[in-house]
Amino acid sequence: MKKVNKVEEYIEKHAEWATELNLLRQLISETELEETIKWGAPTYTLKGKNVVGLGAFKSYVGIWFFQGALLSDPKGLLINAQEGTTKALRQMRFQKLEEIDADTVTAYLHEAILNQKQGKRIKPAKAGTKPLIIPDELQNALNENADLKAAFESLSLSHKREYADYVGEAKREETRLRRLEKIIPMIMERISMNDKYRKK
Repeated sequence: MKKVNKVEEYIEKHAEWATELNLLRQLISETELEETIKWGAPTYTLKGKNVVGLGAFKSYVGIWFFQGALLSDPKGLLINAQEGTTKALRQMRFQKLEEIDADTVTAYLHEAILNQKQGKRIKPAKAGTKPLIIPDELQNALNENADLKAAFESLSLSHKREYADYVGEAKREETRLRRLEKIIPMIMERISMNDKYRKK
């Protein structure tokens, strides 16, 4: 898996969606968000805080809103890609260029930016048990691979948390992606993560 360092490289890697990605990138670039690469995908931040991201998959291209659950979503376009697991993250999907309405996307972007400026965010539950927080790298892999998602969902909560924490606790993006590659075969086998992987 070649590491993506620039948005241009990401778009080149997903050439079949280049037109759609470039249009969405253009709309985002007209806001005050700063462009970067996180988890191997274009991510847009405000004062270092993640606001939106771009993602290309087999059947669609989408915008991730990191605090999308707080958006008013007047047109009902936002999808929770992992119902029951993801509290804040929402996705807007497009299967062809004609589905991208510039004014609508821009309105959602401005609302997301305003919410970020106002400090609005969904905080993890304060329940006695630790919540399952799936890092974006793992979530993107699950969304892209139905078999992997089915295998992951068949695991016990504690085993899901083991895998999610293993990827998410790594500080460097390169390490998170390396760990993700390492655990995918184990998830497919529906086995618990061996402690020895934690030490690496």
